[in-house]
Amino acid sequence: MPAPTRRLLHFRCTLPWLCAALLPSCIVVPRTVEVYDPECQVVARHMDLQAVQIGYISRCSNQGCAALIVAAAATVTATAIISGSIVVIGNTVYWFEKQGRCNPLPE
Repeated sequence: MPAPTRRLLHFRCTLPWLCAALLPSCIVVPRTVEVYDPECQVVARHMDLQAVQIGYISRCSNQGCAALIVAAAATVTATAIISGSIVVIGNTVYWFEKQGRCNPLPE
């Protein structure tokens, strides 16, 4: 097997820096949307998830980059789980609310 070239070694050293610089730090948040339901003649609400970018990871080195990447991944995962739970509960409440206010049109 041939020895790695200088260019390959440079690429291997540059790649983690490039990935860390381009890796955005995001969180996931619940969002409430209102939609008119003509069948029930009410404004119904429902929730969904929205990813929000809060910054970029940059200017780190070796172990620092690894720690930042792990922290960013953990943050996205934790906010997705918590926000996902909020969305499920919120949509259940909004569904019951809609059922209580629904006045279907007579046929």
